Amino acid sequence: MNSKILKSGHIKLYKRENSKFWQMKIKLPKQKAIRSSSGTKILKEAEKIALNNYSLLNKENKIKIKKTLNNIFKKMHLVETADLNKKEIEFILDEAQKFISFNKMKIKKNNLLEGRTIFNLFFEDSTRTRTSFEVAAKRLGADLINVAVKDSSINKGETLLDTMTTINSMNPDVLIIRHPDEGISKKISMNVDACVINAGDGSHEHPTQALLDALTIKNRFKNFNKLLIAICGDILHSRVARSNIIILSKLGAKINVIGPKEWLPKNIKKLPVTVFTDMKKGLKNCDIVMMLRIQKERIVGKIMPNQKTYFNKYGLDYNKLKYAKENAFVMHPGPMNRGFEIDSKLADDVTRSLIQEQVAMGVAIRMACLVILTKNRDNVLKS
Repeated sequence: MNSKILKSGHIKLYKRENSKFWQMKIKLPKQKAIRSSSGTKILKEAEKIALNNYSLLNKENKIKIKKTLNNIFKKMHLVETADLNKKEIEFILDEAQKFISFNKMKIKKNNLLEGRTIFNLFFEDSTRTRTSFEVAAKRLGADLINVAVKDSSINKGETLLDTMTTINSMNPDVLIIRHPDEGISKKISMNVDACVINAGDGSHEHPTQALLDALTIKNRFKNFNKLLIAICGDILHSRVARSNIIILSKLGAKINVIGPKEWLPKNIKKLPVTVFTDMKKGLKNCDIVMMLRIQKERIVGKIMPNQKTYFNKYGLDYNKLKYAKENAFVMHPGPMNRGFEIDSKLADDVTRSLIQEQVAMGVAIRMACLVILTKNRDNVLKS
């Protein structure tokens, strides 16, 4: 077999006895080798093709991140949206923009968090949020450990604080926590050395969901000041609703909340929202309609509404969407109960639905949060 090595071994050209064309093996640092045919019988031409492919792959693999000259967000935890001011929110959104194009590249791997240890600690079921954080961490080069509640010593009688103390002794850099108890992430952040990210605490808060929703909206409208956004459904039990109301109103949007009276919080009038129990009135002139998942697991001791009755009154379909602006967009944090909260065809309509875009923005936001918080933690440890 004939062969030739280029770029200090990162490119290997080889031609077997029974092969007509030169083959290429391109190996970038810390990446799997890519093998393909050059499509030419001439060595000189194969060299040019291989070098060109190497250059393109190398360029794709590098993310150009401008150094942040003025780090506005200096906290090392993200546990409540109430802790964020407008400038801090805008800073996080701007940082996340850097990762959107990176996540569309063929090779999505960077070493910004190489050598860092991140724990995914989920004490409630999750697919989207847990997976999104896992993808974000791995694309940044971090070592991620998933801890499921069924595998934890809590099932053996250990307290949550003991579990956190044990994990803290392993010197992790970030703890991502989802737990059914409200306020638990904040309590944990006061007792560990690692950064803490609240991935949902009961019906209280879900900061990164609200941030990814804001990023999705920003990419469509650029400015929040003239936007009217409707948040519809189970407001009472929804941490997504609370976090979005805080984030979006701080960014300048006006918020309508729509839902059955029994699913509206008692303190709803203290929030910067206008309250409706009628979809037609609440959706008037809205730019975005954000539907919520009915929190079946939190509606304890109450009768669930009939699916057909609820959908007819509060489920979003094309007919109800006509009450909003002509080109209004639809959002949903997922998972969706199709035919209960939202019409299936509408949810999949790429001309109106931003649901899949929300998922993509979730990875970008979480990458930004992981990078920002670890840098802030480094600064705290230095001082």
